[in-house]
Amino acid sequence: SDSPRQYRRVGVRDAGRAAGRLRAVRTFQILGAVAFALTACGPSSPPGRPLDGTNWRLVSLESMSDEQGTTAVDDPGKYTVSFGADQRVAFRIDCNRGNSTFQAAPGGPDSGTLTFGPMALTRMFCPQPSLEQRVTTALGQVRSYRFADGRLHMSLLADSGILHWEPPG
Repeated sequence: SDSPRQYRRVGVRDAGRAAGRLRAVRTFQILGAVAFALTACGPSSPPGRPLDGTNWRLVSLESMSDEQGTTAVDDPGKYTVSFGADQRVAFRIDCNRGNSTFQAAPGGPDSGTLTFGPMALTRMFCPQPSLEQRVTTALGQVRSYRFADGRLHMSLLADSGILHWEPPG
């Protein structure tokens, strides 16, 4: 305890290496903090997967047939879709609930292809009038999506119609 402390002599080369390692560690710490901050402030869905983590409610069904035209949905909260990050989707279709898988591939900054897998859906008899059958059939025919004016538009097979969705309000 009264013995003198032993110090190791450090040469200039050793000091330079230590300083370089310290700079590298600090650089990685800063880059990690920046990456974390960007992730926390970024969009809710990963780049290239704009549907992931989004929720929508149906506001209208547009038919390309003049006989049907556009049908407004009286209660949009009864018809919802929620896209998960795991390629799964959950539906509310009037008084029924369902789920499925989905495949989406961006074709541009605001559009792309979209299809749903086989849908598992409860089969309760909803009070009439109901759009349940039309919406269920249309979801099976979705082939693409487009974002415009804060809404999601799903186009159906052979341009037979469009489902118009808005974010929950």
